[in-house]
Amino acid sequence: MSQLEPGHLQPSALTADQQQSVSLSAKQSRPKRRRSAVQTAKRMVLLTGAFAIGFAGAAVLLSWTIDPLQHYHKSWYKPVYSSEERYQNAGLARNYDYDTIIVGTSMTENFLPSVVGRTMGGHVMKLSLRGSLMPEQYETAKLALSTGKVKQVLWGIDYFALRQPTDEEDESFPSYLYDDSWLNDYSYWFSITPYEQLVKGLTKKAVRGGEQSLERLDNWNNVVQFGRKLVLDDYRKAQQSEFYFGANEDPLSSVQQTFNTYVLSLVKAHPDVKFTFYYPPYSILRQAVWQQTNPVRFENQMVMRKWMFEQLQPLANARLYDFQAESGWTFDLDQYKDLSHHREEINTAIAEAMGKDDDAYRVTADNVDARNAMLEEQVNSLVIDESRGTVAAYPIRIAGREANFSNRVAAGEGELLVPAKEAAALLGATMAWDAGSKSITLRRNDVRMTMSTGKAVAVVNGMKMEAPSPAQIVDNKLNIPLIFVAECLGMKVEKSAGGPAVTAFSIE
Repeated sequence: MSQLEPGHLQPSALTADQQQSVSLSAKQSRPKRRRSAVQTAKRMVLLTGAFAIGFAGAAVLLSWTIDPLQHYHKSWYKPVYSSEERYQNAGLARNYDYDTIIVGTSMTENFLPSVVGRTMGGHVMKLSLRGSLMPEQYETAKLALSTGKVKQVLWGIDYFALRQPTDEEDESFPSYLYDDSWLNDYSYWFSITPYEQLVKGLTKKAVRGGEQSLERLDNWNNVVQFGRKLVLDDYRKAQQSEFYFGANEDPLSSVQQTFNTYVLSLVKAHPDVKFTFYYPPYSILRQAVWQQTNPVRFENQMVMRKWMFEQLQPLANARLYDFQAESGWTFDLDQYKDLSHHREEINTAIAEAMGKDDDAYRVTADNVDARNAMLEEQVNSLVIDESRGTVAAYPIRIAGREANFSNRVAAGEGELLVPAKEAAALLGATMAWDAGSKSITLRRNDVRMTMSTGKAVAVVNGMKMEAPSPAQIVDNKLNIPLIFVAECLGMKVEKSAGGPAVTAFSIE
């Protein structure tokens, strides 16, 4: 028989009254323990709720006090601007003083606000968005306009910004920063992103040195390289990489709807605000790549250049300028860092031209078709001299008609190689090829001339003449120097300047 521990009695040793007392005591202790557990749980819930509310309140207070993106107010400390424009621009638009805004893609980032203010008037705030599409530019302009401060808008219109955004692009834009509701500001209060932007701004400031300023915010002119070699390298890559774009080109109707929804609607809604639009001057090679790899886009762009003007023309508060056929810039590849982006000096020249309402660039009903024709002619007559790293345009009219060739190759100053068969047909000459001597004979009226591949000479009615270039095989086609051959065949050639880097020839 096991011994009992001291103070313990077996139930059988208790009297009936004692057993009843023990049982009653046990029953009374259970509810107390249950009540104690419930109370503890309630206390935990209340403590957790209080902590959550306290944490949320602290986060909101911290966001409002530090306000890394100046969403609620201008910073009370020396401001540190984020280079992520989609995050920073909302605070600039909402809390800073200005009466003129700059809107557009990276093509507008090199505008200096002081220069725009001097040339076009006003206190300027730059609200550019690199790589942006129209919905993003619309939200930015709409926010600024809603403040009632804006008297003037300078807006760069890029055709590619009129396409429809992908779902991913839609989600990447922090729309909660741009609306009037505080109900969705939790994305600002409880996100690490605003503080990441602050740290990035501080890091860039420390690395680059000096003070940040709105004058040069997001201006990349002094941190990149420019030059024809970079542009020509980009051109060769784009010829290969951009062929697939044509399969996903937005229809013209969609592009037009985008313009109406995100641009025209703002102009109409703010008749007291002056809107100045412009078409940025990409390098001529940018236009050439579009024509070569995506002719649908090139043609749609040409249509839209006129169509957008027609939508803006009836509105008294809108005007449009076109710089895309300014060959003094677009053919000077040293002014670009790639196919599209030009130096700050060109942004300054654009601001000056618009400030004085220069007739050379202002689009009107009388010149809109001529401007389109000029740009198309430049692209169609483009000649690239790879050896010299230069580009030029040689528009050619033969017997009063525009002459187009399947390819054009530079052959020295004011000369180009074109396919021999095409040239002979347009010049009204017969052609014979001698495979043995690798020579071509052309006849027109009483003139007979012969050229051989590899030899920069021609024999014209028995007389030798020095040629600017020998006949050459280019892309499996025999090519000849067009201007030289036309003159040798007795045709009259007149040359005239069509602008910097553009030389027009009339052959009769």
